Amino acid sequence: MKKIAIVTGASSGIGWEFAVQLDRDESFDEMWVIARRKEKLEELASVLKTPVKVVPLDLCEYASFDEFKALLEAEKPDIKVLVNCSGFGKFGAYSDIAVPDALSMVDLNARAPVALTEYSLPYMSEGARILQVASIAGFHPIPYLNVYAATKVFLLNYSRALGYELKSRKITVTAVCPGWTKTPFFDVATNGGTKKEVTKYTGMRTAEEMVTKALKCSRKGKDIAVLGLQNNGHRFLAKFIPYSAIMKIWDKIRK
Repeated sequence: MKKIAIVTGASSGIGWEFAVQLDRDESFDEMWVIARRKEKLEELASVLKTPVKVVPLDLCEYASFDEFKALLEAEKPDIKVLVNCSGFGKFGAYSDIAVPDALSMVDLNARAPVALTEYSLPYMSEGARILQVASIAGFHPIPYLNVYAATKVFLLNYSRALGYELKSRKITVTAVCPGWTKTPFFDVATNGGTKKEVTKYTGMRTAEEMVTKALKCSRKGKDIAVLGLQNNGHRFLAKFIPYSAIMKIWDKIRK
């Protein structure tokens, strides 16, 4: 039975970096990399030493879940690590974001991680690890990033509750909560050119830094991974400051 790692959103950014670091620091018989862009996945495969199965799927399409399930049934792998990293966001007021874009955010950021996780769990055994890439946006509501932030609240709470349920199986779930990170995320998020975009990105970190922190937390069995003093301060203050005040602060610093 092949011991494998699965990384979604592996064509760029944090997902790409997860594949690189898992390849460098851990041992698998095979790594499955999932994203829409087959050519980028093949490029990634060319730089990894671990044998790679390129799985080009659009996780906004529900049919992709059936394809993933069928692949698991055919291969029957032993999944040691699952990283759900696919996702996107868009800056703007609700009126600036097309309904199909808003629904795609829900599908890719929330529905897809649930589907891939639930289909993967029958193929995971003691010691397996799941990493769900959420965001510090998951700690409170965010105006002008409202759907994206809401999907990350969902993913954060789903991860924590699922981790509790899986304790008896000794499978860990880590919610990875990046702050501003240098990735192609901004190419999509700012593509609308609205007046409500974020213009200041304080405390920007690299994907390499975030993934290093996330994998370290995952190996220690922690339920959450947050990088840096600023982001941990953000997480801490969100527990005590009323949401109404947080949203006003966010709107001010956004500019």
